[in-house]
Amino acid sequence: MKILVVDDEKLLVKGIKFNLENEGYTVDVCYDGESAVSMARAGDYALIILDLMMPKKDGLEACQEIRSFSTVPIIMLTARSEDADKLMGFESGADDYVTKPFNILELKARVRALIRRASIAAPAAAAEDAALRCGHITLDEKRRSAFKDDLEVELTMKEFDLMLFLMKNPGKVFSREKLLDLVWGYDYLGDTRTVDVHIRRLREKLELDPAKPQHIITKWGVGYYLAD
Repeated sequence: MKILVVDDEKLLVKGIKFNLENEGYTVDVCYDGESAVSMARAGDYALIILDLMMPKKDGLEACQEIRSFSTVPIIMLTARSEDADKLMGFESGADDYVTKPFNILELKARVRALIRRASIAAPAAAAEDAALRCGHITLDEKRRSAFKDDLEVELTMKEFDLMLFLMKNPGKVFSREKLLDLVWGYDYLGDTRTVDVHIRRLREKLELDPAKPQHIITKWGVGYYLAD
């Protein structure tokens, strides 16, 4: 199982590579955003660890470009703890973030959690034969594919997981905290605005008019639900 680690701090990369290889992973490395995109396009990676601040192309740009052709799980590294930086990372398609300086045990736990969820998704979906439909939106759980009026739409792993959960529970309102617990998992340490970002991205990708959503609905002061 291969992981790509991208950071311009070569000593840090060396330490991450050493620790992940001790966990049994195969680790490729590079030190700038342009190389990250090229390697992500050419390599079959189970996960990418991507620094926010890098030369040539920063982590946000690299993440957005990778998302144009891949749904590989991405953990963003940031030296700053401002919420705006974290939300920008999620806007760009990152699945999780870790703030520097970090405990390597925490990073390894995040890596294991994301890879575990990605790896169990396909076997779990294999048991499902029928596609899920809500108006013009269709999810093929077996192939982890999403469609808007029969046109396939690329969703990240977490976007698909969130939409799948809502479509399996139509009409039920879930708070942001409950969605974090049920979709992201108990080991996720981010804040609830992560849910808002993913909901907005789902509307932009799947709703006919994102400004007036028909199916991915906000229950003001409570949370979100799927309307048939």
